[in-house]
Amino acid sequence: MTDTLIAPAPSTSTGARRLATRMERGARFLGSDVAIMAGAMSWVSERNLVSAMSNAGGFGVIACGAMTPALLDAEIAATKAMTDRAFGVNLITMHPDLTALIQVCASHRVGHVVLAGGLPPKGALEAIKASGAKVICFAPTLALAKKLVRSGVDALVIEGMEAGGHIGPVSTSVLAQEMLPELAQVVPVFVAGGIGRGEAIAGYLDMGAAGVQLGTRFVCATESIAHPNFKRAFIRASARDAVASVQIDPRLPVIPVRALKNAGGELFTARQREVAQSLDEGTVAMAEAQLQIEHYWAGALRRAVIDGDVEHGSVMAGQSVGMVTKEEPIAAIIASLMDEAAQAFDKRAA
Repeated sequence: MTDTLIAPAPSTSTGARRLATRMERGARFLGSDVAIMAGAMSWVSERNLVSAMSNAGGFGVIACGAMTPALLDAEIAATKAMTDRAFGVNLITMHPDLTALIQVCASHRVGHVVLAGGLPPKGALEAIKASGAKVICFAPTLALAKKLVRSGVDALVIEGMEAGGHIGPVSTSVLAQEMLPELAQVVPVFVAGGIGRGEAIAGYLDMGAAGVQLGTRFVCATESIAHPNFKRAFIRASARDAVASVQIDPRLPVIPVRALKNAGGELFTARQREVAQSLDEGTVAMAEAQLQIEHYWAGALRRAVIDGDVEHGSVMAGQSVGMVTKEEPIAAIIASLMDEAAQAFDKRAA
């Protein structure tokens, strides 16, 4: 067990008191000191970052991704050995072993399960809640959010297109304006996508959010195992370097992913053109063509995060990457965010 490093308590200014009041509901729901979740980032959100986040007073979330039940079991156990604070596990709804993964979480008495990737399959919510865990789901539209609430989810994350990784088509600010007035009084809602400073956190809390989720901001934490090359790419990048992948041909679907521009992205665009031409010429079948596109990025995120190949790997990053300027302990990042948010509330009270 590591020493617990709780984020320093904010001052007793008007802004700090207002911040604490606004965050109280979300922090109570999460079981953390502050209502700041760390986004689940594959290969990055593992035992070291997750335990450090929770030890610092925030809420860490393990990214299960494509893990097998055995790997997730080991990861949860290792995380529990590094923190006695609350943390969650993010599961992909399309994972073929979802039921077994839910059982692994239940066996460890994980208190919060985050479901990503669309509507949960039949029985998933019931299985999670039967273990006593809270269910948090991503809601890209108001209609889906209401459906999820009716189905019994305990909280929602609304994430805008500014985020890193797989994204939807609508910005965070628009989603917040559309969804918070309708949902914030019903269930805790955490806002995500493009948040890099405390002033933005204060703004969403004032709009009714129970808290926020940040991913990109924590990639360069000292405790993050991301390769030094990966971290350097973040520190050097500006917001406009984090671009969404482009679909060249409607016959070859591409799920939009936001990542830093690099040679791999340019080659992917060229590859789409080549495959589309092969389709036109009849030298490849539709199913095979789509498979070639789908498999292009296989293993690319690991190559970038773990191996450090930031030219040909996928350097997933949100547009807040321009606000990542150095490597620093996660407790310092949280303290800065809280101080900025408190100062923003102070200015509004003046």
